[in-house]
Amino acid sequence: MKHGLPKYISTIYLLVVVSALWPGRTVRAQGNGPGVRGARAAALSNASVAIAGEVWSMGNNVAGISEIQRPSVGFYAENRYFSSALNVGALTVALPLGRTTAPDAGGVMPGAEGAAPSLSPAVAPTWARNGVVALEVQRFGGVLYNETRVGAGYAYRFGQISLGARADMLQVSIEGLGSRRVVLGTLGGQIEIVPRRLSFGASLYNLGQTKLASYQDERVPTILKAGLAYRPGSQVLLLVETEKDVERAANFKVGLEYRPVPVLAARLGLASLTEQASAGIGVLAGAFQIDYAAAFQQALGFSQHLSVSKSWGGKQ
Repeated sequence: MKHGLPKYISTIYLLVVVSALWPGRTVRAQGNGPGVRGARAAALSNASVAIAGEVWSMGNNVAGISEIQRPSVGFYAENRYFSSALNVGALTVALPLGRTTAPDAGGVMPGAEGAAPSLSPAVAPTWARNGVVALEVQRFGGVLYNETRVGAGYAYRFGQISLGARADMLQVSIEGLGSRRVVLGTLGGQIEIVPRRLSFGASLYNLGQTKLASYQDERVPTILKAGLAYRPGSQVLLLVETEKDVERAANFKVGLEYRPVPVLAARLGLASLTEQASAGIGVLAGAFQIDYAAAFQQALGFSQHLSVSKSWGGKQ
């Protein structure tokens, strides 16, 4: 990084990114935080820490990739408030390492990534015998200011508990001033409190409180998320979550997903801190899962989210 960059990071970040946000409110852009992965999570106002079995769990709660049953790849694109300077793009690949049968009958249906779990006791899920590995590449921002992230994660399920960890190389760049690279770690966990009905998830992003610049002791945000996922039936998923940045107020989020048929989902979400409402749909088309979401913030307007993921191959 060129000399003098640290003292400008806060100032230019505010001018380029935060100036696009509503003054006086605790609404912010990426800000080196974990962000959102997948339009399904976006439609649920990112109440996603207890969701498992989809490739986007790599970013939402790495423990959730432990339930991925087939090699999967996903692409995610996001546009905030119709500004190209706030675009987000992410590519994620997940690979199960071996396969074994779980001792209970809960979980997602084989081959239906992101779909509602089967509540039939005849359907016994399988988990990766040696866990699941995943790789993610993500970029946020435009020419003047951008963040690039490359992350590797691993998760393992044993019984009703899933644990995961990921490491990220985060690069923050400002045109004309250079860039800085830092490494940070994230831990995640999930547990089925009531198999196939009630799950709890938690994630700690940037557990080492990595420093980004010496000026004003600027650090990458450290964020703790915890939430519940409840399925009263095979068609409905209810989510509640709280997200706490160590330097900000807590954000409370709720989400609702309804599946009238297994291949179609409608979603709604609300977030308290950002005063944001969201909605979206999802379609399972063969091996492809296609999701779209739109979020609305009264002062800033609309954000749009699109994700496409694909699973292939048989059981390992």
